Amino acid sequence: MIQVAFIEDDIQLRRHLAGLLNRVEGFSCVAGYASCEEAIRDIPQNMPDIILMDIELPGMNGVEGTRLIKEKWPEIDIIMLTIHEDNDSVFRSLQNGASGYLVKNVAPAKLLEAVKEVKNGGAPMSMQIARMVIHSFHKMPPDEALTSREKDVLNRLRDGKSYKAIADELFVSKSTVKFHIKNIYRKLHVSNKTQLALKSYKLNL
Repeated sequence: MIQVAFIEDDIQLRRHLAGLLNRVEGFSCVAGYASCEEAIRDIPQNMPDIILMDIELPGMNGVEGTRLIKEKWPEIDIIMLTIHEDNDSVFRSLQNGASGYLVKNVAPAKLLEAVKEVKNGGAPMSMQIARMVIHSFHKMPPDEALTSREKDVLNRLRDGKSYKAIADELFVSKSTVKFHIKNIYRKLHVSNKTQLALKSYKLNL
């Protein structure tokens, strides 16, 4: 079951998204928020796997909201929802940790497919945005070296293994795995699994 929350100030769209997710087997809408501020207060009570995030929001916008949520809960994946393909806003959201983006009029089947893709480590986005992400990596400073244990965790994470599976294989706790992953993200200057995979392959880690 993929647990999904969304941050969207349009009440009709919130109802539509909740109804769609709760009707389809394998998906569950755990929360809908009208603002980032409301979501950040309430996320610990729901802990979704994925958040669908509007960019244009009252108060804190989705770009900044993505940064704060990823800092607090790096394990949560975020997909941006946009009216138009605003390259600058979408790219800044990806830099802040978002895993992809969708236009708001996306067909329901495509939305569900994108949610599953992100859950499986993918990143639904246009080729133009993908090129901007790759280009940004070339501008990054040299990275700090990973420890041998961090490389063990990285290799298993890149193979698609869950935190629990990694913990079982390395005979450590799940919280220890999360600690190592947080350090890996910090050292490689990435914020999500997609960026991590691209950066680690580029550096031959």
